[in-house]
Amino acid sequence: MNNKVWYPYSQMQLKESRYTVVHAENEYITLDNGQQLIDGVSSWWAAIHGYNHPELNEALSEQVNKFAHIMLGGLTHKPAEDFAEKLVQITPKGLNHVFFSDSGSVAVEVGLKMAIQYWSNKGEKAKCKFVSLKKAYHGDTFKAMEVGDDSDYQSSYNHILNKGFYTSIPKGGFNPTKDELKEALSELKSILEAHSSEVAGFIVEPIMQGAGGFQIYSPEYLTEAKKMCSDFNVLFIADEVATGFGRTGKLFACEHAGITPDILILGKALTAGYIGHAATLSTDIVYDAFLGSTYEEAFMHGPTFMGNPLACAVGLKSYEIFEREDYLNKIKHIETQFKVAFSDYQHEEVHEIRICGCMLVIETIHEECVNDFKAYAIEKGLWLRPFGKYIYATPPYIISKEGLELIISGLLEWFEKK
Repeated sequence: MNNKVWYPYSQMQLKESRYTVVHAENEYITLDNGQQLIDGVSSWWAAIHGYNHPELNEALSEQVNKFAHIMLGGLTHKPAEDFAEKLVQITPKGLNHVFFSDSGSVAVEVGLKMAIQYWSNKGEKAKCKFVSLKKAYHGDTFKAMEVGDDSDYQSSYNHILNKGFYTSIPKGGFNPTKDELKEALSELKSILEAHSSEVAGFIVEPIMQGAGGFQIYSPEYLTEAKKMCSDFNVLFIADEVATGFGRTGKLFACEHAGITPDILILGKALTAGYIGHAATLSTDIVYDAFLGSTYEEAFMHGPTFMGNPLACAVGLKSYEIFEREDYLNKIKHIETQFKVAFSDYQHEEVHEIRICGCMLVIETIHEECVNDFKAYAIEKGLWLRPFGKYIYATPPYIISKEGLELIISGLLEWFEKK
């Protein structure tokens, strides 16, 4: 293995198996030995159209022949303006302003900085901490780690992270009992009652947590939590880097609860896996707090590649395809197939199976049950990358009937062998 590349989330000394891709098309990735694998995880949930999509390729080609990059400092361009306009149109009503950046983690940083400076500009500088959900993951940059709750990613930095407060998601998944919902909301209320004077915002991955184990929770919790934040003068921040653009069965997960967050964060599927890009949207109320006669009130942040024209051109075309091809119906079909296969499935090594939109996760009882799964999946012609106790599938929305069946049968066969 070439150790010139320092790979993510890897102990480089262990020299774990790594597979070289030479081509990718539709839901298939082709390895250098000629083997084809069905990508069951959409390259970390981003490649929603699969690979080598002709319309996305054309959009990229057309734009690169005009200009590949233009700074947004003192200049602007039509792809960025058009993409911002489209995002305002399709996101929950009231999110009227778009700040572009180059990755989901940076977009989270932007959202957190916005929240802190919002209160600072209003004369409330003490409001600089955050409430987040237990098992949350919001990225690997510093402020993003501070609102995360995953020791696997943060243990080396805990001694310098300025952590805030953590609250439990309700038990019971999508449909908790009244008591389960009440218990979770009471915990949040207790934190806000005690600390709202120092809390800038409550940040959540709405409906479905991603890298924290794909925990699923109630839309009603989101609805009530949003009201509570308003009551306690705390901004509500929705991190939809993983959930945005259909992954939970709605275009945006916030739609399950019928809410408009004060700040919305998008990434991953935003640009269909073609170019890393992200966006942080805000309401007029947040945006207006940065207006003034001096730069002291202004938001002094500017990633070099924000609003990159190639990314914006691909993002615009990606959503056009999403809408035209009725992807939400495709996602509903995938969810139905997952539920038919797994809703009543039981196995002595399975703790829980969770399904939401185009996402399936099997949480095992023992981490050892996942050992060697990746190699097994490769043998079956599947690219599935488990972590911890979790085996999950988040396939591209264009996956074929045969491809989806192979993922399902491969998962079932793995547990039949146990």
